[in-house]
Amino acid sequence: MKKRSSIVRGGVLGIAGLAIAGLGFALSSRPAVPGTDSGNPFESILREAQAQTAEPQAVEAQVAESDSAGATPEEAAPASQPIAFPHDRHARDFQIDCQYCHFSVERSMSAGIPPVATCMGCHSFVSGSQNPDEIVKLRGYAERGEPIPWNRIYKVADHVQFPHMRHISAGVNCTACHGNVQGMGVIEQVNQPLTMGWCVNCHVALGASRDCTVCHY
Repeated sequence: MKKRSSIVRGGVLGIAGLAIAGLGFALSSRPAVPGTDSGNPFESILREAQAQTAEPQAVEAQVAESDSAGATPEEAAPASQPIAFPHDRHARDFQIDCQYCHFSVERSMSAGIPPVATCMGCHSFVSGSQNPDEIVKLRGYAERGEPIPWNRIYKVADHVQFPHMRHISAGVNCTACHGNVQGMGVIEQVNQPLTMGWCVNCHVALGASRDCTVCHY
């Protein structure tokens, strides 16, 4: 009986030894990734991310290079809107707070688009001395009970989450991402890269978390 147990134990140990040896051979024979010592394909990615975080200027240079390879903001046609809503007139001249129209920005992922009823709260009486034709369009949507089909200007990648409420609660000003909206007529996308490096640089500067799950979940 003892002899049989020792034979079984020896067989198991022999198989385990062969498995470990085979695994070691597979790992040692795997081709190394260029620029790394261990051959771990994620090491180069981590080094690049660390370099971007430590050297914001390098990130900006990379962004500038990638932007130059594609269409420039001057070449990209601005998205036309169903109503030429003048942000400068409302936000600068009349000092209307952003959150009056973008009502959910402090408590939701999305900033929120105002319903027609919000616009008509003023424009039932205000005919618009500068652009009365645009107010006629607005009232037409209200009379028909139709929402205004605004064209989206900003959109991050599908695998990225941008919670507006967290940025507002952290004291980030709208202009940090959207530019000087008070100086714009019809809203347009400013020359912001909206890349991971650009966001990481801001998180580093403000001491915000850089955990992956902050944006990717």
